[in-house]
Amino acid sequence: MSSALADTQTARNAAALTLDPSVFDPAAIAPDTRALNAAIVKALGAVPDRWVFPMAMLRKLRLEGKGPFPLAPESPYAQVIEIEGKRGPVALRILTPPTTPKGVYLHIHGGGWCLGSARENDGINHRFVERTGFAVVSVDYGLAPEQPWPAAPDDCEAAALWLVREGPGRFSTERFAIGGESAGGNLAVATLLRLRDRHGLTPFRAANLTAGCYDLGLTPSARQWGDEPLVLNTRDINVFVGHYLREGGDIADPDISPLHADLKGLPPALFTVGTRDALLDDTLFLAPRWLAAGNAAELAVYPGGCHVFIGFPGTLADQALARSHAFISAC
Repeated sequence: MSSALADTQTARNAAALTLDPSVFDPAAIAPDTRALNAAIVKALGAVPDRWVFPMAMLRKLRLEGKGPFPLAPESPYAQVIEIEGKRGPVALRILTPPTTPKGVYLHIHGGGWCLGSARENDGINHRFVERTGFAVVSVDYGLAPEQPWPAAPDDCEAAALWLVREGPGRFSTERFAIGGESAGGNLAVATLLRLRDRHGLTPFRAANLTAGCYDLGLTPSARQWGDEPLVLNTRDINVFVGHYLREGGDIADPDISPLHADLKGLPPALFTVGTRDALLDDTLFLAPRWLAAGNAAELAVYPGGCHVFIGFPGTLADQALARSHAFISAC
């Protein structure tokens, strides 16, 4: 294909970025989505102020299945290895399908840069392996406040470089994709930028970005959300940002807030978000910038979806996961 034809095809693919105003109509929210959201608000509303507890205690409770939401069963596909990072060892949780992987998905978990783990994502990552045939490499990056910025992106950068170096031999493929949810979406984009700018590498064919936080100065939806405990509220975001940047950092630095980055030369991306997400605007702002930089982009906005709704059971999650699996499979 000639360069001109390739550019035309890229433009056509990028034109898939659309925004349907009807998804923002409260009447578009399905009954089971309304019921799920009400249950989440009730469950979190009954929890005393969780921020009086150390992050380490909250992490321990979550890994013991004593958090506000159930812990998924451990995947039989999972094994853990350690690689060398800039600051020391970095743990990678690798889920490998029974047959030769069709590709490798570098997954970066959410949790406000403070909570979460690769283990807690076994449910969604096991499903990813089953539906796509890809292996999943999930990064257990350093968490704040004990390990503030730039620890997390340092570890994710190390994981990406390991995959570029070792992936073809270990997985018999060079078909790589990257993605994450919430803080993981932020770190996925930061990792793409670091590989491009620091190493001259663009090894990923697709980016699967779900409900990312792309501006730590807070976009309007985050600032205006208020106290409603629908997974994430304004205070939560401020607490997380405060811990993540405990030792400083310019909020406008693209390594911290990718919305401010030069986005040229990045892979096709699927942006997924729900209309009942405090971080809605982060996705609505970044997706057009991704497109304007000359990259292919798709925007999937789901009526009533809470923050990272794909982590909860329901028809909305099934729809969104099916689309993301198809997107990655086609990369």
